Amino acid sequence: MNATSPQTAAALEIRGIRKRYGALEALRGVSFDIQRGEFFALLGPNGAGKSTLISIISGLVRANEGSVAVLGHDTVGDFRQARRLLGVVPQELVFDPFFKVRDMLRIQAGYYGCGKEVWPWIDEMLERLDLSAKANASMRALSGGMKRRVLIAQALVHRPPVVILDEPTAGVDVELRRMTWAFMSELHRQGTTVVLTTHYLEEAQELCSRIAILDRGSVAVIEPTQQLLARHPYRFLRIKLAGDAQLPEALRPLVTGEVGGALELKLETRVHPIGGVFDALRTAGVAIEDVQTREPDLEDIFIELTGHSAQAAAANGAAT
Repeated sequence: MNATSPQTAAALEIRGIRKRYGALEALRGVSFDIQRGEFFALLGPNGAGKSTLISIISGLVRANEGSVAVLGHDTVGDFRQARRLLGVVPQELVFDPFFKVRDMLRIQAGYYGCGKEVWPWIDEMLERLDLSAKANASMRALSGGMKRRVLIAQALVHRPPVVILDEPTAGVDVELRRMTWAFMSELHRQGTTVVLTTHYLEEAQELCSRIAILDRGSVAVIEPTQQLLARHPYRFLRIKLAGDAQLPEALRPLVTGEVGGALELKLETRVHPIGGVFDALRTAGVAIEDVQTREPDLEDIFIELTGHSAQAAAANGAAT
């Protein structure tokens, strides 16, 4: 790729990435930048190519075409410096079962040329991630949630300016999710660039300022979060009908599903005003027990763009 000054380069520059596995083209010319200091979401259904792209960025997989740079350092031509600048929290729980937690983190720091100067940082992370009591326990003695906390600390041990979190809260409890996001949000405020993949789209909507959605190996959309949420002019109306009342025939094409006994209608703002729905119900003599409205969220837009539910994708297995 064309050389970019490390002082002015984006956190990640991804240019024309293609990756083929035999006849399967996992990535089809993916290109975008992630700017320094962003909290950025990389989303997509299973098989979209997210994990393949992360593996290419981190140097675990070689692209067939294209290039990636971390803060201006090419991940192939200048791989040592690129990897020092990057921390990756993997989706899988990969660890050595025989090392103690603190020892493993110190060894990991040594891989990046760090010595005792980072030991206070290791102790701080153990405290912040509620692992201090397990610092001298072997990895095999930890619960799944604690192992995932150690992987977060392992990715951050050399204080990388760019961090990729690949499904960091998959299968963990609410307390750990809150603790993880409090810690990562603080690092982000201090200037760390954070890239998140998750099937919990409410996390991406709340935390990330910009979102890219991959689908079938290509970028379906990349926009600021609020712009993405505002791109579709519709809202949802949930109506719980009284007794055995039936929805009028004219309104049935608007129904998208049922939530807690209430019918959910998708209303295009200019075509189906809420007042018109109530007029139709009143004309048909249908009594309403309860009614709620909500604006589209990221899950709705995700489904519209990809045809998949993120939560269903999470239930069906790990992303490609």
